[in-house]
Amino acid sequence: MANHASAKKRIRQNAKRRLHNRYYAKTARNAVRALRNTTDKNAALALMPKVYAMLDKLAKTNIIHKNKAANLKSGLAVYVNKLA
Repeated sequence: MANHASAKKRIRQNAKRRLHNRYYAKTARNAVRALRNTTDKNAALALMPKVYAMLDKLAKTNIIHKNKAANLKSGLAVYVNKLA
């Protein structure tokens, strides 16, 4: 257990940030899942920029790694291009 005030504050900050990061990462995962479950190409193309922006923002703020965002975007592009 922390003995210094600064260590206690750091624990509080980390808990708050962890909750914040988990919320946004989960929201992005749900958006990616929704896009992957879309079978209509026009709907997928309309949803793609929103999901891309979400992934880019998460990568910019280091909630997810930039390579993970790039891999997800690449996989989504392949999926959408294969839709008839």
